[in-house]
Amino acid sequence: MTAAEIIESAVLDGVCLALTAEGRLHYSGHADVIAQWLPVIRENKSDIVIELHSECRRAELLAMLDASPDRRYSMLVEDTSTDPVIVAVGIRGISTFELEIPRKYYDGLVLLELIEKHFGEKYANT
Repeated sequence: MTAAEIIESAVLDGVCLALTAEGRLHYSGHADVIAQWLPVIRENKSDIVIELHSECRRAELLAMLDASPDRRYSMLVEDTSTDPVIVAVGIRGISTFELEIPRKYYDGLVLLELIEKHFGEKYANT
């Protein structure tokens, strides 16, 4: 099971998996159900935390696009000092995705130019 599948299955069983303000994993639900899920949660904790962070970035991208209807795309980089640099990108009407770019190759302006070059034409004709 992937982390996304674990989260989805746990939610269907009534176990809520979320991140705290500090970025730690928090779970809530009926104690008996949590007890059944704890071995899977512990075994996959780091992947679950990564997936929950990704879901938060996606939600933030979508909120940015909703807040600005004329905006074609949004980019979100939380920390440019990490290696790799994680860049979340949302392109209105197309997709949201994340890139892991080695820090030594990360250049936000170049990435922005590439997105504009490849996706800007789609909006110029609409």
